[in-house]
Amino acid sequence: ELPGEHVEVNALQRAATIVLQKSTREGFGLGVAEAMWKSKPVIGGFAGGITAQVVYGVTGYTVNSVEGAAFRARQLLADPELRARLGAAARAHVRQHFLLTRHLGDMLALMATLGR
Repeated sequence: ELPGEHVEVNALQRAATIVLQKSTREGFGLGVAEAMWKSKPVIGGFAGGITAQVVYGVTGYTVNSVEGAAFRARQLLADPELRARLGAAARAHVRQHFLLTRHLGDMLALMATLGR
């Protein structure tokens, strides 16, 4: 990682209208989660964790091809209401499923049941 790289990525994501993550291999896509947290709809490839993060038609789209990505990008760029709806759902999805505080709460609840 280069010094300041995370600052630049953050700035680019905040300025973006949509985010495209067309990986061919991906674990948990941190860039995907960060973009979703910033209320950006994501167009992602069918790779690893991206499919667990992007809920098709709710928080963004998963696509198989460059043509599919281009189609969805054009659709989102032409429809501000769709972008806003998917972006808001993306942020809510990250809050519900991926924040550390959510996982910490689950662990504490589990420990409480084990301690009985």
